[in-house]
Amino acid sequence: MTTTEDLTPAWINDVTMEQLERNPNEVYQRLRAEAPVAYVPQLGLYIISTRDLCMDIAKDSAHWPAVISPAGGRTFGEGAIIGTNGPQHKDLRSMVEPHLRPQAVDTYIDDLVRPIARARLEAIEDIGAVDIVAEYCEPVSVRALGDLLGLPDVSEDKLREWFHKLSVSFTNADMTPDGEFANPDGFIPGDEARAEIIAMLDPKIDKWIVEPDDSAVSHWLHDGMPEGETRSREVIYPNIYVFLLGAMQEPAHAMATTMAGLFSKPDQFERVVDDPSLLPRAINEGMRWVAPIWSAAVKVATSEVTVGDVTLPANSLVMLSYGSANNDENAYEAPTQYDLDRAVSPNLTFGGGVHACAGTYYASAVVRIALEELFDAIPNLELDETHDVDFWGWGFRGPKELHVTWEV
Repeated sequence: MTTTEDLTPAWINDVTMEQLERNPNEVYQRLRAEAPVAYVPQLGLYIISTRDLCMDIAKDSAHWPAVISPAGGRTFGEGAIIGTNGPQHKDLRSMVEPHLRPQAVDTYIDDLVRPIARARLEAIEDIGAVDIVAEYCEPVSVRALGDLLGLPDVSEDKLREWFHKLSVSFTNADMTPDGEFANPDGFIPGDEARAEIIAMLDPKIDKWIVEPDDSAVSHWLHDGMPEGETRSREVIYPNIYVFLLGAMQEPAHAMATTMAGLFSKPDQFERVVDDPSLLPRAINEGMRWVAPIWSAAVKVATSEVTVGDVTLPANSLVMLSYGSANNDENAYEAPTQYDLDRAVSPNLTFGGGVHACAGTYYASAVVRIALEELFDAIPNLELDETHDVDFWGWGFRGPKELHVTWEV
């Protein structure tokens, strides 16, 4: 039987969480080449880094049910949709999906996103130079989801704060050799955010129970429930945290990443500005190039199993690194380069199998509309080359800042 020590490259013990947050690509490129199935003691689980192996496991929910990472479980609590299976997962999908199906999204997405985008553009279009992440991408992304969920009275700054605090907690993944969290205080920000979310939402839930409206969380409470019954807060809250983390900020990351990619190919940027019908393709390539949810899905083996040429024991935990899979040299030519003209092929930006992201269509539509409005209002946008494009994140990844200029 292959042991965890056999599957731990010696150099992996020197990799730090900060190194992964700053730039996971070097580590994962080496893993894909040397150890596509690698045990990482710092995480207490196996990393799967190639596209084919990630896809095989993602689509095989019978033998690879979902679980939640230790840090994810500590952040969200029991019952988060990303760590459920079978009837429980089916029920939670039936709770969150109605507002996110394409036919439903198409009925509201323009009216939801375009006014938000235009208001933000009115505030900045005469300035001529901004960090577009802070002044446009994040505000549009968080305001759109906040309003959809039923939180129009929660400020954009507070929504962004909740995201960042939950993200700090979710990615506090470093473990000690005896299976304890190496930095227990790393969960304090997430705990603070959860307490604030409960305090804000509890009165709203009280009202929605007796006076349903068209907000997503109101539907979560009522849809599919017997007459006179609603889902409990124990079901609602873990999944609110998932949405506030996994769906709140990621459209912003995808917007900024797509722009950063296009800025790296100025001729492609001009083509997209001149022809907005190219935006879906540009966005898809941006999210392949740097996956917004870079490494978050965890699965557990139901029995002894061979992955690639490696035999893992039953109950092995594996993390599917979708950002790494999307940069697999065996699947994509020059994968670390952005290329609008790349041949379209499947990628794992939104996961796969029964746990593929329920918000795929919604998120893509938010990004498309936001960039349509931005490029229409400011077509002469340019990268401010006096600032670096600084990507950050290992669980969730995108530009921390993206400074742009334009002629006013």
